Amino acid sequence: MARTSSAPDATLSATSSSDTGRRHTLGLVVTSLRPEQWPKNLLLFAGLIFGGRLLDIDAVLSAAAAFALFCALSGAIYLFNNVWDQDADRRHPLKRGRPVAAGTLLPRTALSVAAPLGAAAMAAAFWISAPLGAVAAGYGLLLLLYSVALKHVVIIDVLTIAGGFVLRAVAGALAVEVPIGTWLLTCTTLLALFLALSKRRHELVLLGAGAVDHRRILDEYSPYLLDQMISVVTASTLIAYATFAISVDTAQRLGTPRLDLTIPFVLYGIFRYLYLLHQKLGGGSPANMLATDRPLLVCVVLWVGTVATLMYSPLGK
Repeated sequence: MARTSSAPDATLSATSSSDTGRRHTLGLVVTSLRPEQWPKNLLLFAGLIFGGRLLDIDAVLSAAAAFALFCALSGAIYLFNNVWDQDADRRHPLKRGRPVAAGTLLPRTALSVAAPLGAAAMAAAFWISAPLGAVAAGYGLLLLLYSVALKHVVIIDVLTIAGGFVLRAVAGALAVEVPIGTWLLTCTTLLALFLALSKRRHELVLLGAGAVDHRRILDEYSPYLLDQMISVVTASTLIAYATFAISVDTAQRLGTPRLDLTIPFVLYGIFRYLYLLHQKLGGGSPANMLATDRPLLVCVVLWVGTVATLMYSPLGK
């Protein structure tokens, strides 16, 4: 009797082991999609808020759909990037723990998920609207070019990162069919450059003498050079936002003359970020810093809440 029952037991054990293996692989794939970076795509809601359509349920659903497909698209690109950069990631103190670099997720498995996921996201974007699909395609192409070539070209690398943020803002405006404001693009570009330059500085300081071994473009930068660039972009960002907030055109278009009340939040947010960059050696991941630094998170929430209150309630009139 014991021998008769051993075969079913072995089959159940093999099935259980197979299920566990699939769940483990799925977990590794989800980790490689880098969901912790998806908050960057919240920029797609800028058009919804500043376009005056926050209370329009159809517009909210459209913006949410655009956010979801950009999360899928960026996740697919991250999977590709994990495979392309696996050798360099193994030499990085933090990135070496990524599943592909660590050898726990096979490259072919990552690519077999990346291709259909990216294609599905692109198809969904074109299904929503042709302009949104075109921007999504441009975003995907830009980031792929960044992964294979542009990140090795000095200054172009940070401009490319900033371009990705700008395309997110454009996509959000197209999704809810509102005009793409010049000031929105200007402030987005400058803020994105600020974050990209801060990321480069963090990498340079974190990796020290081994920086070039991980990313050879870092040999073209120095902390002093990056600090000079960050200073220029910081001042430009604050001036651009302040000009936007106090302009008569903004007051007429957004329906509130009191957007200047949000300037202190922008000042504090940028200064807090610089504090974390220089004093706490942060800056490697803006999304992680936003999620882990409570003062910065509170500042962003208060800024969004104040903008929404001024634009969508009698208090801003």
